Amino acid sequence: MIAGLLEADEGSVAVVGEAITTGSTRGRAAIGLVPQDLAIYPDLNGEENLVFFGRLYGMGGDPLMGRVGEVLEVVGLADRKDDLVKEYSGGMKRRLNIGIGLLHRPRLLILDEPTVGVDPQSRNAILEAVESLSREGMAVLYTTHYMEEAERLCDRVAIIDEGVIQAEGTRRELVSLVGEKDRVAIEATGNLDAVADTLRAIEGVTDASATDHRIDVLVTDASSILPRLLTSVSEAGGSISGVEVQEPNLEAVFLHLTGKALRD
Repeated sequence: MIAGLLEADEGSVAVVGEAITTGSTRGRAAIGLVPQDLAIYPDLNGEENLVFFGRLYGMGGDPLMGRVGEVLEVVGLADRKDDLVKEYSGGMKRRLNIGIGLLHRPRLLILDEPTVGVDPQSRNAILEAVESLSREGMAVLYTTHYMEEAERLCDRVAIIDEGVIQAEGTRRELVSLVGEKDRVAIEATGNLDAVADTLRAIEGVTDASATDHRIDVLVTDASSILPRLLTSVSEAGGSISGVEVQEPNLEAVFLHLTGKALRD
């Protein structure tokens, strides 16, 4: 809807003061869209792909070629510009896909899971490029299932589950939703609902919830309270198979809001 590919059921979208609809052009011209599915031509080389899409943007001549050179440097493909894209690695294709979205210097860049299936080096290169664009003043809308990417890149984060925004704000605001507490995940068997009831009565425990083979416990100080938690689980009839302590982060917020692990 933000890119103007679908009409909104309600509400409105504006970019650089221009309304965005499926029929609008001025506002959409200020958007760079980088889809999750690669939108590049494998039988052209890197430079030819950029020139082709630049012409679709209405660019041409020396300004286009100059911009192509700049973009190739930004995405780290200047030395591979003459190679056919079908010879590129997955990460290189992703970076070229991003370059296409940057050609016309958009005011808003939309990136749909740009690091899916790429090698660690390309992933880091993509994240560094996004950080650089943000510092230069470009607005970036970044969708990802990787919470560490959201924590690294985003000024504001919206957590969406089953199509519904569960919470939105800065990282600090979202983490405050779980009370800045540590999370202790206890893998166990037994009557976990009864075990969770027992743990909630312990001083320093904010909440305890049971799911299949696991109890999630929010505590003020995991290092000091952990021995008592484990003892209480055993005394309540639980059999422990694993323990993990997590500091507050966006994944903890997601679990707190949705009650489930990250999923597609």
